[in-house]
Amino acid sequence: MTKPRRLVAGNWKMNLLRAEALTLARDIARRAGAAGAGGLRPKGLGAEILLCPPATLLMTLAEVIGESLGGGAGGIALGGQDCHPAEKGAHTGDISAPMLKDAGCRYVILGHSERRRDHGESDALIRAKARTARNAGLVPIICVGETEAERDAGSTLDVVASQLGLSLPDDFAAGEFVVAYEPVWAIGTGRTPTEADVALVHAHIRAHLGERAVPILYGGSVKAENAAVLLGIANVDGALVGGASLDAEEFWAIVRAAGASGSSPD
Repeated sequence: MTKPRRLVAGNWKMNLLRAEALTLARDIARRAGAAGAGGLRPKGLGAEILLCPPATLLMTLAEVIGESLGGGAGGIALGGQDCHPAEKGAHTGDISAPMLKDAGCRYVILGHSERRRDHGESDALIRAKARTARNAGLVPIICVGETEAERDAGSTLDVVASQLGLSLPDDFAAGEFVVAYEPVWAIGTGRTPTEADVALVHAHIRAHLGERAVPILYGGSVKAENAAVLLGIANVDGALVGGASLDAEEFWAIVRAAGASGSSPD
């Protein structure tokens, strides 16, 4: 099986106004430019960089990233944090996958635990969103992960397998999606699973995916201080970073750790 590409995604969640976002994006773009931008994988880094800001900032970031790195989004990709399962229509307050694509996005995060919790999103809804995103030319990042109660009950692998099986359309091929494992109890808490726990779940996901060379990201309190360890675990192909992605230096340390922990395919 071809080795999956490495990806570090910054999920800014519901944070930052325009001035703050411009400062952060320009700082990250400057660092990527200094590393030698080449396509979507800056030379010397070995990892693709993705920024997922709030929808209000997508157009602003698309412009600043392109300007800072000489156009074409340089070495940084842009992503949305969610999309509606319909391509258009009477859905006040929602955003469609074609709109994200039009704004310059290449990816979209789907099924994040905060969407499942705050908005009651089901696996079936995430599956529908994933299909719409793929049809619009986006790469969905499908999130899975167990709660603390499910972990304590010893059902982590069953929960993750069920979420993945029900959220991921059966006909999706390598290159059309990314999986992110985020133990719900570790998001924003500063707590992380043991290396053995992460390795076990990622191996379980890899087995579920079969021969498809799909990146599997780890998320859940990823920081500069633990990035090298987490990203060095087998079947961990990158990170979905929350709070640490709001600090350019911290986020960049994670990007560098991703590149150092494994070579990217051509």
